[in-house]
Amino acid sequence: MALPQEMQQHTYAIMNRVEDEHWWFVGRRLILEEFLRSLDPNSQIPNPKFLDVGCGTGANLEMLSQFGTAEGVDVSDDALEFCRRKGLNVHKGLAEELPFPDETFDVVTALDVVEHLDDDVAGLKEMFRVLKKGGKTLVFVPAFMWLWGVQDDVSNHRIRYTRKQIVERLQEAGFTIERATYANWTFFAPILAGRTLMRITGIKPESENNVNVSALNGLFGKLFGAERFWLRHFDFPFGVSIVITASK
Repeated sequence: MALPQEMQQHTYAIMNRVEDEHWWFVGRRLILEEFLRSLDPNSQIPNPKFLDVGCGTGANLEMLSQFGTAEGVDVSDDALEFCRRKGLNVHKGLAEELPFPDETFDVVTALDVVEHLDDDVAGLKEMFRVLKKGGKTLVFVPAFMWLWGVQDDVSNHRIRYTRKQIVERLQEAGFTIERATYANWTFFAPILAGRTLMRITGIKPESENNVNVSALNGLFGKLFGAERFWLRHFDFPFGVSIVITASK
């Protein structure tokens, strides 16, 4: 399966409401934009074709559209409806059975998606299949099982990876790894503390995406996004997430 159909429906409504402003989504997109520029898909290919696997409600797909022609695929009718309302080009399909011919896209992304899959290697192999020879992939996944939190449960995650684990899965799927680094070390300590406190007290929000930090939201987004400048020069040894670039 791809993004699980049993995923709680309200999650997409929350995501659609907050992903344009919530510090996590804003900061993550700033980091992802930096990695996309490093892939430099426009250097040899005019108007490269992008596929966002597990496109959700479309904010990342809108970002990808700045770099070329972007299409999305998701298993959720609710998520796809949010995308279509924004005028985005999306398709229904499973990550493990992508509805596209071989070697269709120049860049394929999976941004907080692979951790949802029952068979993550099968999904990565499909990404490899639809990617053109010489094409690039950008993958973003959560790190460390001991950082498991409410959002992992709400989103029906199967795993949080170590860098070694996700690299090995990408290599098994056929990819050549170009870079793999942890990200979001800025909020590593407070997120670990908060999730540990929730486990101890049993007090949990409906969704961590729905936690109200409006007074500090803009600041948090800028702090998280500022990691992109550090990531230009070196890899982080730990973090809440992992970013990987790889090629076919």
